[in-house]
Amino acid sequence: DTFYITKEILMRTQTSPMQARTLEKHDFSKGPLKMISPGVVYRRDTDDPTHSHQFHQVEGIVIDKHITMADLKGTLELIAHELFGNRFDIRLRPSYFPFTEPSVEADITCFNCGGKGCAVCKYTGWIEVLGAGMVHPNVLEMAGVDSEVYG
Repeated sequence: DTFYITKEILMRTQTSPMQARTLEKHDFSKGPLKMISPGVVYRRDTDDPTHSHQFHQVEGIVIDKHITMADLKGTLELIAHELFGNRFDIRLRPSYFPFTEPSVEADITCFNCGGKGCAVCKYTGWIEVLGAGMVHPNVLEMAGVDSEVYG
């Protein structure tokens, strides 16, 4: 799923390595970890109305005590409304990603048909915009963070 420049060099496929490095270095005695890591990424996708081989990715992470899926959903709703406007609704669907548990896909109301269903949204009324989830406890533990305390 990647574009190789040489045998050793490939174009970035995701922005998540920044999160892992920051998580390992963060001092939680000074407060929660809150960060975003934006950037252009490249994947061997077939271009269509909702996919591109090159796109801008923005990953965000918050690690603190007492963080829940409700915090995640509220954050995603706020971001969707700020980016796309209040006329767009958001829905979360269960999904699987190896580094989050639970994991969800987030969709917004189709920009083309307003949720009625069209060819752009494959007649569902929704456009998938991102994957999300709670950081998997194993990821926290591997970074030296107590998953019983932080999430």
